[in-house]
Amino acid sequence: MAQQKKVALITGANRGIGLETAKQLGETGVTIVAAARTALAAEETAAKLKQQGIDAYPLQLEVTSEADRQAAAKYLEEKFGKLDILINNAGVAASTGFTNVTSQVTDDELERIFDTNLFAVVALTRELLPLLKKSDAGRIVNLSSILGSLTLHADPASPIANFKSFAYDASKSALNAYSIHLAHELKDTPIKVNSAHPGWVKTDMGTDAAPMEIPDGAKTSVALALLGADGPSGRFIHLGQELPW
Repeated sequence: MAQQKKVALITGANRGIGLETAKQLGETGVTIVAAARTALAAEETAAKLKQQGIDAYPLQLEVTSEADRQAAAKYLEEKFGKLDILINNAGVAASTGFTNVTSQVTDDELERIFDTNLFAVVALTRELLPLLKKSDAGRIVNLSSILGSLTLHADPASPIANFKSFAYDASKSALNAYSIHLAHELKDTPIKVNSAHPGWVKTDMGTDAAPMEIPDGAKTSVALALLGADGPSGRFIHLGQELPW
């Protein structure tokens, strides 16, 4: 009997790094469930991937919506009976950019960013974990950022020392903590959990000043999604290299 194809759910798959991740992962033969905030965006994304020969399915998934998260789990259960790869790619940036206004950050800004960048990731992963446990080699990739590194932020000589945006950075630091804790919980299972730093990439969030192109920005997520049994778990990775927490 032919081996069942791997199935990957990618949130925020309709543009930027998410779309490129879907493309690169799909080109390896993985079935892609392209999730986007609206049904139209998801359908357009899946159609675009199919035109490139990729086995893709659309899924409306506003990650902050409990109803959407539950519907996603039901769809995956009924359609595939399992989930092999979860890439928590969807995220939002700070409205203040890299202006250091730590003392002035508002409750609304903190709640807006943490709702998407942390709370929704935790909730969606919890919802889908039973399906990931049905995989022979479940992989969870949490899209973080080097700006979540407390070690580098605390070092005045580091390359990110002057790029401080508290709400966003703190959400990624917390996401990294989640990766560590979940990886430890699942250490005796085939599931691997890692945080990925894609790099500073030319996207809507990264701006045109970024040095990396989108295809390179997707490489870390794809590599972590396809880790072998001897691959790392509970690590913070960029292009195969570990970053300091």
